[in-house]
Amino acid sequence: QVQLVESGGGLVQAGDSLRLSCAASGRTFSNFRMGWFRQAPGKEREFVSAITWSGGATYYGDSVKGRFTISKDNAKNTVYLQMNSLKPEDTAVYYCAAARTGSSVLDPLKYNYWGQGTQVTVSS
Repeated sequence: QVQLVESGGGLVQAGDSLRLSCAASGRTFSNFRMGWFRQAPGKEREFVSAITWSGGATYYGDSVKGRFTISKDNAKNTVYLQMNSLKPEDTAVYYCAAARTGSSVLDPLKYNYWGQGTQVTVSS
């Protein structure tokens, strides 16, 4: 049974940092890409970042480039999202997801597995 478990969300002030974690289990993810999406109330799910499990190629949404960094720890089967210089508009539920490499990076419909989400709230 595949499980993606996010952690690390919370309430912070604008300009602060947070690190989200996504622990993956239940199958081999070597042919997968791990992604982070976010969804704010009343808005569509938005691509944030992704990393290929093998090779470590990284991708970022325009709104987070230069502020967020995605990384992975193969030994721990865990993906991280370091979020710096947080803004109130970063407030959302953040989801970890997994998709087979070769599929669209940006399209949430191409991701096969999802975590339950972790809330990030940035106050002004």
